[in-house]
Amino acid sequence: MADTMQRWTMSAIGRENLKLTESVIPQPGPGEVRVKVNAVALNYRDKLVIETGMGLNLPLPFTPASDMAGVIDATGAGTRRFRAGDRVISTFTPGWIDGKPGGNARTPPYTTLGGALQGVLAEYVILHEDWVSAAPVSLDDAQASTLPCAGLTAWFALVERGHLRAGDSVLVQGTGGVALLALQIAKAHGASVYVTSGSDEKLDRAKALGADYGINRLNGDWVESVYKLTRDRGIDHIIDTVGGSNLANSIRAVAVHGIISVIGVLDGVDISGPGGPLLLKSPVIQGIGVGHRRALEDLVRAVDTIGLKPVIDRQYRFDQLPEALDHLDRGPFGKIVLTR
Repeated sequence: MADTMQRWTMSAIGRENLKLTESVIPQPGPGEVRVKVNAVALNYRDKLVIETGMGLNLPLPFTPASDMAGVIDATGAGTRRFRAGDRVISTFTPGWIDGKPGGNARTPPYTTLGGALQGVLAEYVILHEDWVSAAPVSLDDAQASTLPCAGLTAWFALVERGHLRAGDSVLVQGTGGVALLALQIAKAHGASVYVTSGSDEKLDRAKALGADYGINRLNGDWVESVYKLTRDRGIDHIIDTVGGSNLANSIRAVAVHGIISVIGVLDGVDISGPGGPLLLKSPVIQGIGVGHRRALEDLVRAVDTIGLKPVIDRQYRFDQLPEALDHLDRGPFGKIVLTR
């Protein structure tokens, strides 16, 4: 085994500062595991961290990205949950095992991999054994790497917090990683699924995955299309990936006592909507900051049980991070994954 490894680092905020560097392979301490990283899935949040820092105090030189799958190749003293040879995936929020996360009203919780903590775009990473979860046996490493953030976000919104039931209606906005995983999870639970997109081609692909209805948001008021398709009932669960002023459309489209899960900020972090329908419909509007390890373990079991296969638009080599980020800019159908 070589003494050095490759990892992506940045010494300052900005995509132009990303460099593929060499460093010494780290050794695990007590309670830690060393993971040989085989796949890293990119999220829109990774792009924001790289390009803007998102107001975080990044530990420089900084390694981006939060979602990985790999194999444990060494363990530290006292490690009990895993052993060498085990396949694992990362957890987005280390230490959030179950229940409520840490933080408080003034300082909400946001201590995550690839943010306040170093990320996983490296050949090897050291993590506390509590910070990883067993990988699904039914998925390869590229597929498994999509679960820690995108998969868990969809699961947390619909199942853990949304208590999705057969016969419910679900609307997902767009065809990115969270949206398509939400589509697949919803169909596996017996829900009817509506998808909005600005591309007829992507809507056709979403229908091939099981979506019941596709609405091109560029062809007029998509909420009116929802009213027509649901006979004015509206949608039980809305996955709002846009945020900003788009919340107003979600409030218009949601059913009485429905649920809106805000998981994206493509239209801005300041959200707004009409007070009248909000008061009269009395929906739940919940922000989803991914989820805890126990829910991730629930998702893994579900994936193995129902045979869910995450959609990967394209895989890139580990050294093709700039090209992968360019693809992320264009709006992938599903996930973008870097593999070794």
